[in-house]
This record gives sequence, structure tokens and C-alpha cells, in this order.
Amino acid sequence: MSDAFDRLVAVMDQLRSPGGCPWDAEQTHESLAPYAVEEVYELVDAISTGDRAHLREELGDVLLQVIFHARVAEDADIDSFDISDVVEGLTAKLVDRHPHVFADATVDSTDELHAQWDRLKKAEKDRESAMDGIAPTLPALMRAQKVLGRMERAGIRPQAEAGVGIGHQLLDLVARASAEGVDAESELRAATASLEESIRAAEAETGSS
Repeated sequence: MSDAFDRLVAVMDQLRSPGGCPWDAEQTHESLAPYAVEEVYELVDAISTGDRAHLREELGDVLLQVIFHARVAEDADIDSFDISDVVEGLTAKLVDRHPHVFADATVDSTDELHAQWDRLKKAEKDRESAMDGIAPTLPALMRAQKVLGRMERAGIRPQAEAGVGIGHQLLDLVARASAEGVDAESELRAATASLEESIRAAEAETGSS
């Protein structure tokens, strides 16, 4: 495994270095950001299909984004870092956030585990609110479910905001999904895919008649 990873890092380095690929050499974190989003969605799609070969390929494409960004970061004039720094930071984070595995903390339920995770992240990142750290660029359903989950684990019950518009109705549906242990984003994606297949079948039937 180490040899394969080292080979990947070496290939990326060659692509970014003089004599390598001009396109790779000119990329920045900003120019690469859309590809990261795209690759993650393609990974999710591969997971939903159950195609293991496709899954392996898409995992590789997501890993490429990490390797690429880390190599770009090496060239920064200030605050530069490399893939080793990324891996070491991730390893330390995993150990620190799992004291029930690597230290003497104990948890008796998944709810306690989530609460512990949130406490550790809040202390680590000096967060003032349970809402801090939720990416505003998340898809709307996913972000709503994240906000509701944080609210639930923090034990917060804000005064309900008055509103009967579609947005509030959608939020109520996300809350219902969370209460039932259902991922709203996945459910809507599956329902939309089913509708798409029905439309294709109807088109095929119409075309053959």
C-alpha cells in the first residue's frame, strides 16, 4: 500500500513540476474546487449503483483531488504544506476525536457518541455555536438535515418561526425524515431516479407505438 501511495504522490509531483503537464501546473485550489464537488457526487452515484468497479474508480478520482490539492499547497508562498502534513493531521484528528477507542473515555450509545464528537469539535475549533462549521454550500436538503441534527444533539428548542411557505413545508419534511432516521437527500435522489426511469419507459413505449 505504501509503495502504491508513494507512486501516486510521485506521479502528481511530476505532473506539476517543470517538464510535466502545463494544465496541471497552472491549477489552483480555486480552479480545482468544482472538480472536487463533481467527483464526490460521482462517488455517491457509484455507491448507489452497487457497481464495485465503478466505486473503486470513483474513490480513486476523489483521492486524486486530495493529492492534487496537497501538491498545489506545496507551492504556496505562505502556509505551505504537503500530503504528509495532511495525513498526519488527519491521523491526529481521528485519535483525538475517538477517546473511547484510543483513551479511557466511555460511551454507552450512538447518541452519546455524537454528543462527544460535537463537544470535541467545538473545543478544538473554538466554536461559539452548534451551527458553526456547517458548510453553506451543502445541498439545501442535506444542510437542513445537518442543522436539525446539530440542534437535536445540542438540546436546543428555538421558538418556531412562523411561516407556511414551501420552504417551511420542506423543512418540516426534513425534520420528519430525521425523526424517522431517514436521509432526506438520499430519499429524494432515489425518488427522482425512479421518476426518471418511469419517464424513459414511457418515452420508449410511446416511440414504439
